[in-house]
Amino acid sequence: MNKSNSAMVPELTVTDFSNSLDFYTNTLGFKVRNLRENPNFAYLIKENVQLMLEQSHEDGWNIAVTSYPMGNGINLQMQLIDIEPLYQRLKADKIVFYRELKEVWYDIGDELSGRKEFLLQDPDGYLLRFSQFLGERNK
Repeated sequence: MNKSNSAMVPELTVTDFSNSLDFYTNTLGFKVRNLRENPNFAYLIKENVQLMLEQSHEDGWNIAVTSYPMGNGINLQMQLIDIEPLYQRLKADKIVFYRELKEVWYDIGDELSGRKEFLLQDPDGYLLRFSQFLGERNK
C-alpha cells in the first residue's frame, strides 16, 4: 500500500460514515490506511489516489449548511492505471453512472491529452471522475 504523502488529499464530509466507508471500500475498492472514531474518520488509498472521509459533526470544518448533493460544482478526478475492470464491476453491480465510460481528448495547448473516464456519485452526491491516461497527441 502506497504510504507516500500526496500534494492534495481531499477530505469529504459525509452524512452516514458507515455507508460511505462501505461504498468506498467494498464498492470502489479503496483500502483503509487509517481509521478512527469520535468523529468517525478514514484515510483511504487506491493506487496513488488518496482521500479522507469524516462523519459530519458540529465542530466540523463546514463553512455553510450542507445538503445533497455535497460538493456541488466540483468533481474529484481519480487517475488509475486501468479503469476498465472497475467500470465493468460497477456496471455488473448495477451502479448508476453520471457519465458512462468514454474516451475523451482535452486541448492542452499545442497537443491533446487523452483519457478514458467515467463519472458517478457517491452516497452523498460527491461527483467522482475515474480516469485513465491514454497519452498525448498532436492536434
